Amino acid sequence: MKIAQAYAAAGANALSVLTDEKYFQGKLEYLHAIRDVVKLPVLRKDFILDAYQVYESRANGADAILLIAECLATNELIDLQILATELNLTTLIEVHDLDNLMRVRDHVIGFPHRSYSLLGINNRDLRTFKTDLGTTLRMSELVEDQNVLVSESGIYMRDDIRKLAEAGVRAVLVGESLMRSDDIGAKIAELFGE
Repeated sequence: MKIAQAYAAAGANALSVLTDEKYFQGKLEYLHAIRDVVKLPVLRKDFILDAYQVYESRANGADAILLIAECLATNELIDLQILATELNLTTLIEVHDLDNLMRVRDHVIGFPHRSYSLLGINNRDLRTFKTDLGTTLRMSELVEDQNVLVSESGIYMRDDIRKLAEAGVRAVLVGESLMRSDDIGAKIAELFGE
């Protein structure tokens, strides 16, 4: 919980909490544990595939959930997004490739209301685990409402933040570079120029 406190003290606007046990050593219990310590919005970062997990997310204190377009058909994305909206959860809909961007941009983002979803562009290819900040830079040009954009993964330096900001990206999801840092507060200051 000291890490969560460090994120909050360093000026983070929200926390992303890994709950997948099998691949990322997360735990569902982390959601409540962090909410009890830090009063920031909490995103459940997991492979959400069914309605049960959406209910489970809300019951365990999440404010938002991650829906990965590469893992879900359009009708599944919409159904899970509607349920999340009914439970007062924000959805971060993540894409990595152009086909999925076009699919969610035109049929999912902003449904049923514009303020209920964000569009995450993951710079990490989940098949190879390689990161390329250029993924967000290229794909952001195809998103009309850049207020919904969140760039994810591969953000290591202040110059990365600057490039994303110049492309119109106003939010980032930073994990690995902070977790590898010995001083999270200093790393956030370095990234955001504080």
